[in-house]
This record gives sequence, C-alpha cells and structure tokens, in this order.
Amino acid sequence: MFDDAQDIVKAVSNDHAFKAKYKIGAVNSINWGRVAAQIVYYFKGYFAATKSNDEQLAFCVPSGNFGNICAGHIARQMGLPVAKLILATNENDVLDEFFRTGVYRPRGTAETHTTSSPSMDISKASNFERFVFDLVGRDGAKVRELWAKVDAGSSFDLSNTPYFARLPEFGFVSGSNNHAGRLATIRLAFEKYGTMIDTHTADGLKVALEQRPADVTTLVLETALPVKFEETIREALNRAPERPASLEGIEALPQRVEVMNPDAAAVKQYLVDHIPALRSGAGGLNWTKRRKRGRSFPRPLYIGSADSFISR
Repeated sequence: MFDDAQDIVKAVSNDHAFKAKYKIGAVNSINWGRVAAQIVYYFKGYFAATKSNDEQLAFCVPSGNFGNICAGHIARQMGLPVAKLILATNENDVLDEFFRTGVYRPRGTAETHTTSSPSMDISKASNFERFVFDLVGRDGAKVRELWAKVDAGSSFDLSNTPYFARLPEFGFVSGSNNHAGRLATIRLAFEKYGTMIDTHTADGLKVALEQRPADVTTLVLETALPVKFEETIREALNRAPERPASLEGIEALPQRVEVMNPDAAAVKQYLVDHIPALRSGAGGLNWTKRRKRGRSFPRPLYIGSADSFISR
C-alpha cells in the first residue's frame, strides 16, 4: 500500500546523515517544494475563471495525501478569494471523516481499500499535519501531541474542542465517492459535456456537484490522464481512451521492478548498493534521461453556478 511505502520514504528522509550522504530527495508532496509549486495553479485557475478580483471561487480537489489541496489552503491564506475548498475522497475516506466529524482515524493496510482511483488509496495523509498546524493556532507542541497518537497507531478527536469550532474559517467541506459513482460521473462528463475524465477527477466532479456553493463558480482539478485507467474507462464508456503518442506501445517496453518487503533498513541498503549504478545510468535507469509518462498538468474543469460545465 502507498502508506507503507511513504512511511519508508519518511524514515529515510528522517535519517539526516544518510540523506545528506546519498543526496536523497522526495518528489511527492512530502517535499515542501512540490506544495509551493502547486500554489501557483490556484492563482492561475482563479485568474482564468474570473473577470474581477472581487469574485469568489471554489476549488474541488480529489485528495489522498492532502498535498494539492494543502496548496489551495495556503493560497487562500495568502489572500486568494477562495469561497470553499472542497475535498473529495474515494472509499478511503479518512479525510472526509475528519472534516465531517472532527475525528482523524488513519487506517492500517488491512483497512485500506484498493479502488479504481488508486492514487487516493491513502489512509494516512502526509500533508494533513500542515493544515492542522494552522487549525490549532500554529501550536507546534499541540501538533506533536496529536501526531504522537497517530504515530502510535491511534487517532485523535477534535470534535468537542475550540479547534474544530474554527474549521469553517478555513472554508473546507468534503465528500466521498465509490466505484459506481465514478462510473456514473465519467459517463455524465462524457455524455453531457463531451469530456473524458479519469477516475480521480470523477471523484472530484461528483463531490463538487454535491458540495459546490450557490452562485460561485467551482473549479474541479483534473489530476491525471484517462488513458492511465483504461480498464475503468472501458467499463464506464465501452470504449478506450485515446493515447498520447508518447504512450503508444508502452506495454512492449522493458519493465524493471524490484519487489521488496516494506522495510526501511532493507530499502536503505538497496540504495547503498545501487546508487552508484543509478547515477551512472547502468542497471537500466538513467535519471538524466528518464521521462514521466502519462502525467498531465492539472487542467481545471469549470462548474458554473447554473450547471454549466466547460473544460480547457
């Protein structure tokens, strides 16, 4: 599961001597640089969808690790006129549960569902404490107290505290989706608007349609290409998504996988044994030439207050 892998990344990153010696970095939203870069999307989306700085806008974000929507929270804190931040989850609804009830209860691997929006199959969001830091008045000691419970495999409950009473100040609302809802929303977007969306964006669109504020345009952040989820697109639409030229024939290319147990010490030893080859390009992986395939920059999907929907 993603959470097991991310725990290893954190363990490696927290070994500062090892990290410095082998120049280890993370490119997901554990890295503050990733979150900082995503803040720009919210300003770009706002200026693209409004005609005046007096207008309010809502954003709906499919969320698993709370990185993208954390960037939206920071943009709002910076003064961007965001009426609502709508958080959408799949069946792994830990974050939705918190925003509805005040209870943050991360699940273990056995309780984490494998779904058709797999990038959100996360039960312990790594960026959530960044928001909770603001929610508890930027009290670092309080955050440490709460996350000591999380790290011990437990949960925390803010429902009867002054902190949870402040939640509306931050503009968050939430909802969840399931596989049947994804299929229905993919069909809706394609049949009504002529737009093919991926499974994660379908989670966002479904929740946005339920939670969008009246008289405020809502932007749903598209987070991946439909082609990455061809099986579910076929199930929903009875047709395959179009492939970008860069993905044609990708199944025929060599695949190099090393299966390992979720053990931080073993992964660190693997890095020690293989980093020289990785840096030189030996062993089949040259970091200077590697390309990311199938990813797209977030493309806003607009939902107007009168049920208009356009994409760009």
